[in-house]
Amino acid sequence: MGKKQGPGIKILAVVLGISLLLIPFTGCGAQAPPKTLIFADMLYDSIEVHNSIAAFILEHGYGYQSQSVPGTPIPVFEGLACGDIDISMECWTETHREAYKKHIASGKIVDLGGNFLDSWQGWLVPTSMIENGDLPEGVSVDDMAQYWELFKDPEDSTKGRFVNSMPGWGSYEINSKKLKAYGLDKYYNDFPAGSAAALSGSMATACEKGESWFGYYWEPTWIMGKLGMTKIEEPPFDKEIWETTKGCAYTSEKVTIVVNASLPDRAPEVVEFLRKYETTCAQNNKMLAFMQENGASTSEAAIWFLKEYESLWTEWVPAEVASKVKAALT
Repeated sequence: MGKKQGPGIKILAVVLGISLLLIPFTGCGAQAPPKTLIFADMLYDSIEVHNSIAAFILEHGYGYQSQSVPGTPIPVFEGLACGDIDISMECWTETHREAYKKHIASGKIVDLGGNFLDSWQGWLVPTSMIENGDLPEGVSVDDMAQYWELFKDPEDSTKGRFVNSMPGWGSYEINSKKLKAYGLDKYYNDFPAGSAAALSGSMATACEKGESWFGYYWEPTWIMGKLGMTKIEEPPFDKEIWETTKGCAYTSEKVTIVVNASLPDRAPEVVEFLRKYETTCAQNNKMLAFMQENGASTSEAAIWFLKEYESLWTEWVPAEVASKVKAALT
């Protein structure tokens, strides 16, 4: 993954015909220029690619400009609710269930349906550790206490290291609770990744060097499409357990597109397009693997996607819009 710009820096990037203005989110009240749509950017690749795909179509097919506001999920929900943000292309409805339900119930945000509905998140180890006999086939959370020494924390040799997501992500707190629920906090230090790039980088480095790694990740991602990782088995999702200790697997996640409630009235053609926008986890893994293999930016990956999946996205828009977008691509 490339460098992410900090929320205090304003950058105007015009890449391959996509105009995305990265601006800081400071709270309710900011006003966007007319015919400008504000996208949420939660600073990881897949949402940035989807922002760029949607932005390209909206700019060249409908005449809208786009701005992108960086932030973590909870402030993004607040921005959506008060109208500082128009669109989030990825709402992880289970990971951020409380905030999602609160704002849907308030009527201040609207769910337009799935971007991709077959995602996964959970805990992983390199497949090579099973293939070489370090870990058993079908390794589960019940096994991990006895194998902690394979994952020694380089900063604390008395415990293993569990690589968590970033503080501020809903998954960070969930994973910390799961470690305690499984009793693994006695054997592993809960290590927060400094960024999405640091998290993916630690996994990639471990696989490339044949080293141990134990932590959290999700798909769609290029890593899950390219690297050999094995999912740690957990007890099946149970609503009662989840709502108390989190001591079970993540539920199947629906990743949807949500918008500010005023958008259907302000831009009905945009909402109609976004209601039809839908991809699959496999398509996203392939898109993100293209980024990794070619050193491509998220904007370049968006262009690749639009060319690779023309038969898909042309079903999302009217024929005259599709013609304008195809002309811009060439």
